[in-house]
Amino acid sequence: MLNKKLDLINEQTSPLFRIMCIYNVNEPDRKQFDNNICAFHIGNGFVLSVAHNLKTEAQFFKSINNEIYTQEILPFLNPTQLKIFEQYYVLDSFINKRYLNNVNQQNVQTIIEILKQINFDTRWVTLAEKNICLPYLIVQFKENKFYNDESLTAQFDTSTYFHEPAINRHTFLVELELVEAFYSEDIALYKMINTPQNIISKLPSIPVDFSVLNDDESNLYCLQSSPGGFMGRLLNKAQMEGYLDHHGTFVDSVGGNFVFEGLRYLIKGYFRFGSSGAPYVFYDNISEQFKVNAIQSEASPIQLSINNNREGNFQYVNAIASPLSLVKEKLQMHLVNR
Repeated sequence: MLNKKLDLINEQTSPLFRIMCIYNVNEPDRKQFDNNICAFHIGNGFVLSVAHNLKTEAQFFKSINNEIYTQEILPFLNPTQLKIFEQYYVLDSFINKRYLNNVNQQNVQTIIEILKQINFDTRWVTLAEKNICLPYLIVQFKENKFYNDESLTAQFDTSTYFHEPAINRHTFLVELELVEAFYSEDIALYKMINTPQNIISKLPSIPVDFSVLNDDESNLYCLQSSPGGFMGRLLNKAQMEGYLDHHGTFVDSVGGNFVFEGLRYLIKGYFRFGSSGAPYVFYDNISEQFKVNAIQSEASPIQLSINNNREGNFQYVNAIASPLSLVKEKLQMHLVNR
């Protein structure tokens, strides 16, 4: 089993990846990344992550199609606001796109306030729907070949492959689209698009287990980004502490709040902030393989009293995970009808 554990953290065999929203993916000099989240491949080009980050707000955008700007922003700006936007969102008339340019933090804050005032929706799910920025699977290697395969590497171009010397990684991008977000369960299903099947087939995946685990499961692990940075991977023991009939509110000031609810695992074990979307895996002795059973959703704090003050004194030692059994029928419907 040791070798199979090590396979889970090896860049050549791990099913753990990241999803990021990318602006200007076809413009190498203007490409920008945002909204990093853990994700994992479950086979046939389907990828799972959490749903809650889709409803968080970017607050501003780094580029925008001029048609959207003209129709959805410009008519709602007063003369002072218009001057600010025209100054900082510079139009490239050849591409018909505006790019954020020459701004400092104070300028950005002003832009954020204006977008709030005109009620422009900057949630990531909306930015993707409007093609302002799109989700991509981030696949990275120390060497310059896609899974050590020259023929696969040759299928990427300058928009989907580039070298990042500062982090000693070669980065490949695989386009995704959101299939369905299950907000109450905090699970999101994506699929790879505009990608050759031989590339999809090469990406490591992990089988799904839809059972509800016993709280004495001894072979449970969390597969997440390493403590030192998002490029590394960590497989650590996880201990189930119990079960929740969960109820919590996610604040969405644009579309209206929604409720997290349903069965959850309460888990004790190391997890890092930014690990949402990480899979909880266990070793199935019958099939002699690791399977994914749940997904990291939230941190679960305990409250401490310091000098008789409890306000804000939270210690995060537990995690809340969403069992994939919550969306079994819905997931299977998509997987069967692929």
